[in-house]
Amino acid sequence: MRADKEENNQEMSTNLKYLSLGILVFQTTSLVLTMRYSRTLKEEGPRYLSSTAVVLAELLKILSCILLVYKDSKCNLRTLNRVLHDEILNKPMETLKLAIPSGIYTLQNNLLYVALSNLDAATYQVTYQLKILTTALFSVSMLSKKLGIYQWLSLVILMTGVAFVQWPSDSQATAAKEHSAGSQFVGLMAVLIACFSSGFAGVYFEKILKETKQSVWIRNIQL
Repeated sequence: MRADKEENNQEMSTNLKYLSLGILVFQTTSLVLTMRYSRTLKEEGPRYLSSTAVVLAELLKILSCILLVYKDSKCNLRTLNRVLHDEILNKPMETLKLAIPSGIYTLQNNLLYVALSNLDAATYQVTYQLKILTTALFSVSMLSKKLGIYQWLSLVILMTGVAFVQWPSDSQATAAKEHSAGSQFVGLMAVLIACFSSGFAGVYFEKILKETKQSVWIRNIQL
């Protein structure tokens, strides 16, 4: 009976992983397409500010994290208030540690809107995967992680794929009508800076998480 229970738990865990993967793929692709559409839609009147979109996204994130902390506090408002007060208000230096990654993430999130305003969705999506490479490099240098031969080979294949995407071709003549060479350069630079900032901020945040006993939700609220 115990073996059946363990097997059911393992099957549920596997299904949850695939469900999470599917949701992540859907969220990533739909986000890029939606952002691209909203930044290139030709309508009368001023376009929305990218900074406003970034602030609203962060507000939704902090509300989500507060709800998760509320759940961990057994849905007790008094406990939630005490946890937020003790872990955030009473520890200003711990919160201040996240000023560096939060500033970098602010820059990165605004750069992504600049990139999608000047690049097509496919080029942006493939090029932005360079953040995997930058994250790996910062992990090796800052966290002393060691990568295996297959991991390095995967990173080389990733770089090759990004290079092929940026390689000039006849099909880019149509895209050139929509975006000038200057705007494409601006978009590419925005993506590359975002990749480096994402890699550094992600590894910096991971290092802070490993050095503390606070939950990841509390750290995200501080962030």
